[in-house]
Amino acid sequence: MAYQLNKASKSIQLTNHIRRNRYHSLGLPYFSSIQHGFCTNSRNNNSNNRKEDNNVVDLNQYPTDKIRNFSIIAHVDHGKSTLADRLLELTGTIRRGHGVAQYLDKLQVERERGITVKAQTATMFYNYDSKDCNQSYLLNLVDTPGHVDFSYEVSRSLAACQGALLVVDAAQGVQAQTVANFYLAFESNLSIIPIINKIDQPTADPERVKEQLKSMFDLDPSDVLLTSAKTGQGLEHVLPAVIERIPPPPGKSDSNLRMFLLDSYYDEYKGVICHVAIVDGSLRKGEKITSAATGQSYEVLDVGIMHPELRSTGFLLTGQVGYVVSGMRTTKEARVGDTLFHTRTIVEPLPGFKPAKHMVFSGLFPADGSDFEALSHAIERLTCNDASVSVARESSTALGLGFRCGFLGLLHMDVFHQRLEQEYGTHIISTVPTVPYIFEYSDGSKVEVQNPAAFTSNPKVQVVASWEPTVLATIIIPSEYVGAVITLCCERRGEQLEYSFIDSQRVLLKYRLPLREIVVDFYNELKSITSGYASFDYEDSEYVVSDVVKLDILLNGQSVDAMATIVHKLKAQRVGRLLVDQLKKFIDRQMFEITIQAAIGSKVIARETISALRKNVLAKCYGGDVTRKKKLLEKQKEGKKRMKRVGSVDIPQEAFHAILKVS
Repeated sequence: MAYQLNKASKSIQLTNHIRRNRYHSLGLPYFSSIQHGFCTNSRNNNSNNRKEDNNVVDLNQYPTDKIRNFSIIAHVDHGKSTLADRLLELTGTIRRGHGVAQYLDKLQVERERGITVKAQTATMFYNYDSKDCNQSYLLNLVDTPGHVDFSYEVSRSLAACQGALLVVDAAQGVQAQTVANFYLAFESNLSIIPIINKIDQPTADPERVKEQLKSMFDLDPSDVLLTSAKTGQGLEHVLPAVIERIPPPPGKSDSNLRMFLLDSYYDEYKGVICHVAIVDGSLRKGEKITSAATGQSYEVLDVGIMHPELRSTGFLLTGQVGYVVSGMRTTKEARVGDTLFHTRTIVEPLPGFKPAKHMVFSGLFPADGSDFEALSHAIERLTCNDASVSVARESSTALGLGFRCGFLGLLHMDVFHQRLEQEYGTHIISTVPTVPYIFEYSDGSKVEVQNPAAFTSNPKVQVVASWEPTVLATIIIPSEYVGAVITLCCERRGEQLEYSFIDSQRVLLKYRLPLREIVVDFYNELKSITSGYASFDYEDSEYVVSDVVKLDILLNGQSVDAMATIVHKLKAQRVGRLLVDQLKKFIDRQMFEITIQAAIGSKVIARETISALRKNVLAKCYGGDVTRKKKLLEKQKEGKKRMKRVGSVDIPQEAFHAILKVS
């Protein structure tokens, strides 16, 4: 038996020796269990004990000066997730050739679209060879979304970091969301490491991109790292730069616990799992913690790190980022930006986040009215993992019971719809997306209207003033498209704020635009007129006075509340004409005449008529058995049941999609 154990031990040592030589031949660091920070206190030859020890991480050997928390920020499709994959492989957190591209993108919609929707965290252990000594560091990586709709996710991620990797495509250069994310990091006082990625591309021009970074952000070209996340070129300089240029967390280990709640999601087996950053003090399993926002207390049932999956450690120390399971039943209890601390201690809450500001509102209704409970259950489950969506029940005479949902943007709404269909198999009808308006009435009251159907048409109470939300838009385009883009922005009631050249070929435009004008098809039209070269980003701005009216759609004199929309008075005539034209194409002819009207109050501004079907199904039945006539009548009756009725007119789902493209 002893001979067999010694033989097994020698085999393991030989395997480690082969692996070490293979990694060194590739120019990569090799990580044994000790270098990864695994507890190996029991050094006997019992393989079972060794296996148990390797599943436990000893965080005691990582004080704050051995910790670096950093994020990856960039424009869409500049290589954030690919770079994160390579760093995870470089540190041995995941194995090479794991077969899953964009490892940290967990959702199906993320993999299909190639975008990051939810920020993800991964803890890595890196053995840094410096001139002085060889030391092991704990690195917390946060992979953030790049699309403007998810800038709220980016701001939450940056709150847990002391530095950021600013990734820029070597061919495309600085884009609009590069600018936005840079200033998010700059305002958070983070150390920024510029990285020019995709230098292996034939059209790559790193020197031009360096000049852009110098002129726009005043970043020293000598500090820029040149990499290719796809081929691995230059990646050996990234993690040493993180350790050398990014400061350690500033927390105090001897103070009372202050823990920052970054994000949360719901797990069927563990309940609510909170992603947290330990700012001061330490947290251990079994301790009692209290929420500064709600005042509720919880017991810590489990605590650990993401490596990259959940790995229990039993405790977290100052500066470390991990997860906590505390028995919360819903994510509403886990308020993002909240401060958690030990029960019966007094601490000053950390500065939290601004609440998520919903920019777009839309109604969600089941395609079949009998599926309302299934849709309700699906939305409840999905909002457990996406707390940035607001949900309220509403009722429509056209579509029955449904929900009014608020989203951070149009892509956020589209992703939410796709997840409902993919993950829960629901079939939904979504109404025209709208933005919130503020109306002041003659009796002095002010009301925020998110749903056009709720906009009062009471003649006794007149609207004396109205305000609509605006955004500050940043557009970066090649100089030859300037004229077309300025024309587009003027058509959308934009006000030019800035016009400047980034270099000899590219122009930066800043406009104040009404949110209503960009919420549906502005981005697609911008991409179309610039042959896909434009980049676009926006941030919410103030409400401005605007002359807006409610546009109603009437079918045979009955208002369809689900199709009502609020538009600017100057555009009401054109939008009304387009809406009735589109509806005429998609509403089926009936056995009676259908009148489609667009109206402002009692004034009809556009009209179309669908002529009636006059086929007599009994015309060919001159005699014979009466059952033949009944069969034809029953067949006609069943055909009418296939359509959902609004009053006496059927509105197919395609009609709502057509309106979405027009409004």
